[in-house]
Amino acid sequence: MSKTLLVEIVTEEIPAGYIEPALEAMATLMHQKLSQARIECAGGTEIFGTPRRLALMVRDVAERQASVTKEVVGPPKPVAFDAEGQPTKAAEGFARNQGVSVKRLDIKATAKGDYVCVKKLERGQASWRLLQTIIPEVITAIPFPKSMRWADLGLTFSRPIHSILALFGERIIPFKLENIRSGRRTVGHRFMHPKRVGISNFSEYVAALRSAYVLVDIAERKNMIREGIAKGARKLGGEVIPDDDLLDTVTHLVEYPAVSAGTFDRDFLALPREILITAMREHQKYFAVVGSDHQLLPCFIAVNNTPAEDMAVVTSGHERVLRARLEDARFFFETDEKTSPDEMVERLKGVLFQARLGTMFEKVCRVQKLTEHLAELASPEIKPIVSRAAWLCKSDLTTQMVNEFPKLQGVMGRIYAARSGESEVAAQAIEEHYLPAYSGGPLPETVVGALLSMADKFDTICGCFGIGLIPTGTSDPYALRRQALGIIQIMLARTFQFSLKGLIRNSLELLNDKVSDDTEQTAQRVLTFFQHRMEHILVEEGFSKDVIAAVVSASMDNIPAVQKRTAALEALKAKPDFEPLAIAFKRVVNIIRQANRLGEIASAPGQEMAKTDPGLFQKRCERDLYDAFQKVKRAISEDIDRNAFDRALLTVASLKKPVDAFFDGVMVLAEDQSLKQNRLALLAEIAGLFSIFADFSRIST
Repeated sequence: MSKTLLVEIVTEEIPAGYIEPALEAMATLMHQKLSQARIECAGGTEIFGTPRRLALMVRDVAERQASVTKEVVGPPKPVAFDAEGQPTKAAEGFARNQGVSVKRLDIKATAKGDYVCVKKLERGQASWRLLQTIIPEVITAIPFPKSMRWADLGLTFSRPIHSILALFGERIIPFKLENIRSGRRTVGHRFMHPKRVGISNFSEYVAALRSAYVLVDIAERKNMIREGIAKGARKLGGEVIPDDDLLDTVTHLVEYPAVSAGTFDRDFLALPREILITAMREHQKYFAVVGSDHQLLPCFIAVNNTPAEDMAVVTSGHERVLRARLEDARFFFETDEKTSPDEMVERLKGVLFQARLGTMFEKVCRVQKLTEHLAELASPEIKPIVSRAAWLCKSDLTTQMVNEFPKLQGVMGRIYAARSGESEVAAQAIEEHYLPAYSGGPLPETVVGALLSMADKFDTICGCFGIGLIPTGTSDPYALRRQALGIIQIMLARTFQFSLKGLIRNSLELLNDKVSDDTEQTAQRVLTFFQHRMEHILVEEGFSKDVIAAVVSASMDNIPAVQKRTAALEALKAKPDFEPLAIAFKRVVNIIRQANRLGEIASAPGQEMAKTDPGLFQKRCERDLYDAFQKVKRAISEDIDRNAFDRALLTVASLKKPVDAFFDGVMVLAEDQSLKQNRLALLAEIAGLFSIFADFSRIST
């Protein structure tokens, strides 16, 4: 037999962003607790929530926990029974402690010998009894970004708890959490139906609250808002600008939505639309409206928590509040425009970037130099415009508009730059240099914006690593992971062939007077950090982990090439004859690695290692491998230059046959030192060719 469990926590208004994460955690915690208590849960789970309540419904919960047989091991058999097989005091004491007779003792064979044991059936308890403990544990374990205490209670929660509803079928699960007793009553809308609402069982929960002006079903409430704002916009002669994030927010701000549509003075349309939309959205949570030509209309849509008899009065109130907001925005904008972008940059000398890394002005100077270097590598003719965009990229941080609306940073920089006569490309790059704003988000559309974005992110990453502000598993206050992913995504999208090591080194050189740690060690840590981000991207693209490890461990210097080498090796791995090929290549790599470790590979003067001397070949297989290697080396040269790694790898695969013949035909570690060094030199050259693609020793075979 099974029943449905219903738990609801009624509170003061919870912040909108807390609600869905809390509900998901509540569901996860409940399932974990039920599983740990051996209470089967065969049905689905539904979550419900409003600003004033978090609710969870779990279907088909077993009425009793599952019974379990436990085995308790006691003393060794020779201690428990004497030579005649009679129980000793040790056996009698063990049986007495376990609440059984000596006759119920069994013998269990273990690796350490025979031991006395007893098997006991632990019968399952009624689920409702266990839920008396489980539900309070779940409630107190729900995580929130910030929690609070109230009155003189020790309980912490997002907001003060007013009541708890806990039903198992039609039965109340009785418990007390601090001064709150569970029951079957909830409350309706704070104003429309403040009376308590009795709930007999789970099936009437949603309908009962709906009749009390509470739409507890999140999807139902969101759909009602979506339809309401669309209808309101049509009455105004336009349509709502789609904004899913704002829709999610207002859904969790109301229990019973009532839409009102208002207008504002047309004169405010002289302000940039970004300012108007942000002023409506950020402070008031209003939806903006556009006409058929997609131009902003002097209208807005508000979502209220309480339907009123005369919605015109409500709308008038919204209009008064918005008018004041827009007046402030107009004042800020007009005041900012009196200052030139260059003056704004000078003000950055008083804005701290990071205590040890200096001011924003110092950061801008570093970013400008690094961006100019990137422009020389990518397209020297754009260097002047890149330099100008870099100089102005942080200028709007000192404006009143960005101080009031932080989300407009970059956007206001573009607007002010364009209105002061800067080129359109430079102005757009100022906004784009913050992109991507999140993993997988839009990338800069212009080359100038892409280079500026990379330079800014390199400076932040290298600066933070240089002073020891390295992300941990739980902390990344400067969003360095996101910024590294952004650099990689830009390089992949634009196929920038820049040396990653070179850019890290250049960035650290610009930070030389700020960085306290060893530069070489810092550069290696930053490179490893990028390697982990690249591995993450490649895993998400579906490549095998061993292939990814083989490729990135060989080289991480050219980001687009890493992706192409991974794809090429993954394709080669899918071929039926790949395993013997990989085994042959791994053998070459492992022999050279061991020889290097033992110092057995000779070095020629001024060279990393001695070159192969064909005159020392004794057997045909040595000559065949050498000739095949030289042929492959020449053949793949052009393919590698064009990053055609798929073709190049297939060509390299042709070395398998002569490599196998070489190992079958000669003893590499010969007693004759000249022969040994020459054969190792040949294998080292071949291993060097392999390393262009991957570290084959990491491939699973």
